[in-house]
Amino acid sequence: MILLDTHLGEILALLTAVTWAFAVILFKKSGETVHPVGLNLFKDLLAVFLFIPTIWLFGGSIFRPAPWPDYALLLLSGALGVGIADTLFFKSLNALGAGLSAIVDCLYSPFIIGLSILWLGESLTTWQLVGVVMILSAVLAATRETNGGKVDRRRIVVGILWGALAMATMAVGIVMIKPLLDRSPLLWVTGVRLFGGALVLFAVLALHPARRSIVGSVFSTRRWGYTLSGSFLGAYVAMILWLGGMKFTQASTAAALNQMSSIFIFIFAAWLLKEKITPLRIVGIVLGVGGALLVTFG
Repeated sequence: MILLDTHLGEILALLTAVTWAFAVILFKKSGETVHPVGLNLFKDLLAVFLFIPTIWLFGGSIFRPAPWPDYALLLLSGALGVGIADTLFFKSLNALGAGLSAIVDCLYSPFIIGLSILWLGESLTTWQLVGVVMILSAVLAATRETNGGKVDRRRIVVGILWGALAMATMAVGIVMIKPLLDRSPLLWVTGVRLFGGALVLFAVLALHPARRSIVGSVFSTRRWGYTLSGSFLGAYVAMILWLGGMKFTQASTAAALNQMSSIFIFIFAAWLLKEKITPLRIVGIVLGVGGALLVTFG
């Protein structure tokens, strides 16, 4: 009980990493039959449906009195960081598998730092530069991971490119609202961003020539359980735990514990998906997570 009282934030942040890692495994299974656009739209709609009563329960409002530019910025942030970025992430996950995807996800930290330097006037320290080099080395190591075939090498390179683009887009979606985050309730920000993500996905789906098959793939009985449970854990439970971790401990501590999700994904991929663990993958995950921590705290 004392541990819970004094380290609640740290516990919630670590639970965030475990929950998101398990959700990624479920998303990988779901993605075997469900189209990335359909999976992301279902995830976002479920999250919006659950977040509206959650915001109300905690005394907030989705329509709080804020200037319309704030709403516009959050909707755009959600369109980029949730609608587009998560769809690209699912495409990358399908191509790479969960283990290699965990390494590529470490690119998120360098993108955040780079954009913060460009847009917010922050500076890069020597240790952060070392961290960036470590992460890039980890991703380069991942490109060497093949089963000896040209098709596998091409699939891995394409998957890494999708993943890198996902992390870049996600970082843009966060950095662009950094000043707004500092003065707004996190639940409200999350709810509006999810709505923005859903809106852009509706637009993509409406214009997509294969929209019927995309919608049909979401309700495939073969993967329905994975789709529903992954969306619930990844888009709602993990988000609530993340908000709790940020609230009850220092943001830097929460960020470090959240980064452990890459290690948990790596472990769960080997345990639950039977993905192989090779020396190259181990080097990659150590370099990636170590580099991400240096970028975060350097």
